Amino acid sequence: MDKTEALKDGKKVVIRKLTIKDLDKLMAFYRSLPPEDRKYLRVDVTDRKLVAERIRLAEHGRIFRIIALDKNKIVCDGALELSGEEWRRHQGEIRVIVARAFRRKGLGAIMIRELYFLAAANNVETIVAKMMRPQKSAQIIFHRLGFREEALLPDYVRDLSGKPQDLIIMMCPLAEMWEELDGFYTDSDWERCR
Repeated sequence: MDKTEALKDGKKVVIRKLTIKDLDKLMAFYRSLPPEDRKYLRVDVTDRKLVAERIRLAEHGRIFRIIALDKNKIVCDGALELSGEEWRRHQGEIRVIVARAFRRKGLGAIMIRELYFLAAANNVETIVAKMMRPQKSAQIIFHRLGFREEALLPDYVRDLSGKPQDLIIMMCPLAEMWEELDGFYTDSDWERCR
């Protein structure tokens, strides 16, 4: 799947599948994230054993993990997790985290587009995104991509510091997500990324 993509500023990154051989690079990426970015992640990504186990699950399960690299350094991590439950097999959940130096350059949208393609190839009909209330920039991005807030669960989760947080669940039908992604690329000055 190795793809080279140009960002808004012209910088090129390589998008490819994450493998266990990337563990050291992934740990370096996670450790480079400011504590306020790691605070709202589902798990403690500084725990090497836990991160290795999550990569192994992705290599053998219903989880697809992709990364973006700048000169062999991970600058973005993305995941599509397919539900193993029969009643939710039409759903896929996506997650993306971008290094601060690469934000506002279109990398998040490129990664979401690649996850969209993986979802379509796996017959996903609805994409789900979950985030804590303080993750305002993520909410804005997903709203721009056609996601709607479907549920707010007060104090449902705890951030990594142990503080209760509201969980926001956003959803978007896959077909509508493509319309927004297509419009995003068409309306931008870097249509060449399509």
